[in-house]
Amino acid sequence: MTTTQLGMPRVGFFTDTSVCIGCKACEVACKEWNAIPADGPLELTGESFDNTSALGANTWRHVAFIEQPAAPSAGGEHDGVRWLMSSDVCKHCTEAACLDVCPTGALFRTEFDTVVVQQDVCNGCGYCVSACPYGVIGQREDDGRVFKCTMCYDRIGVGQEPACAKACPTKSIQFGELDDLRERARNRVAELQASGLHDARLYGDSPDDGVGGNGAFFLLMDEPEAYGLPPHPVVTTRHLPQMWRHAAIAAATLLGGVVASFVGRQPARLRDR
Repeated sequence: MTTTQLGMPRVGFFTDTSVCIGCKACEVACKEWNAIPADGPLELTGESFDNTSALGANTWRHVAFIEQPAAPSAGGEHDGVRWLMSSDVCKHCTEAACLDVCPTGALFRTEFDTVVVQQDVCNGCGYCVSACPYGVIGQREDDGRVFKCTMCYDRIGVGQEPACAKACPTKSIQFGELDDLRERARNRVAELQASGLHDARLYGDSPDDGVGGNGAFFLLMDEPEAYGLPPHPVVTTRHLPQMWRHAAIAAATLLGGVVASFVGRQPARLRDR
């Protein structure tokens, strides 16, 4: 069983995009429960029925609408459009770069192994924004502080499921213990592939990927790039320890050179004492 540092079962999200209907109930529930401001004036993005476009400070759940030509019919003709819909969210990475770069401790890992921002500690430096390999975290224009999904930390702390999972009518968004979700997801992929949907795959479920596995993972019906997801995400701070070691060696070498130069330039009478 995957457990947290406190010995508790790790929890997370499993989003099954094969049953997402694009209703945006998760977006609405997320905004309502967390009192998230509106995204601003309604704009036509040109991205099908998607009017939020991406995750950000004011969009913690984002339902993407991907239109693709439908598979050719028996006669070789394309008939209509194939819809891929997916509710994206913060991945709550096992190896979270946002945590590594935060200078104030505003980002912290909870007892559920989720990653949360404390807005009253955030100084708006924005380091975490560029460090996130998924482009999840955003800054608000009014004060520069960062915001993102908390996996409804206040709800799961009292035994409730997150608002988005609660509101999802098709159970596309599922919440629970991570090991149970992974087993459920593998069974679902096997079921889909057995029915002929060979493109079905899991994304973010492996602890051997570039971020140590995600606390929020997905069942996709196409390549990750089709959903705007990086195919091989890597924690951007992975080489920080090695970089610090090299910097320390370089600093020590430089300091040694300065001391040697200073000693070498002393008058002979001082050196001979």
